[in-house]
Amino acid sequence: MSFELREHTADVAVAARGGTLGDAFAAVADGLAAAMCEAIPAEGGERYDLAVRAEDREALLFDYLDELIYRRDVEAVLPVDHEALVEGEDEEWCLTGSFRGIPLDAVVARDVKAVTYSDMRVAREGDKWVAYVVLDV
Repeated sequence: MSFELREHTADVAVAARGGTLGDAFAAVADGLAAAMCEAIPAEGGERYDLAVRAEDREALLFDYLDELIYRRDVEAVLPVDHEALVEGEDEEWCLTGSFRGIPLDAVVARDVKAVTYSDMRVAREGDKWVAYVVLDV
């Protein structure tokens, strides 16, 4: 499971891969955290659970990242160390997972305003899943 941040005009993009679709989604979420904060504490914070449903994989990824941004704002935590399990087919997709929430007052974080559908991609390449998302900063 890995990710890399890429420049994208005035925004930032996350390109990620994983052995499972859940691993790829969690790697994108880790990229979201890295886009918000360069130095993530190795310890601290509590774990939060979440569940998201959508009609397809791209909508599920969008809604998952959108939920993490929402939780950042509502819980006042930086979501890090993501775990995700993705299940579904046709028009019913579900992600269950968790993250460690670092209190925002314990880190220097930049604002990521939103997730976009611009250039979004979720696909299987060989034995890996890949995902690409542009974030509005």
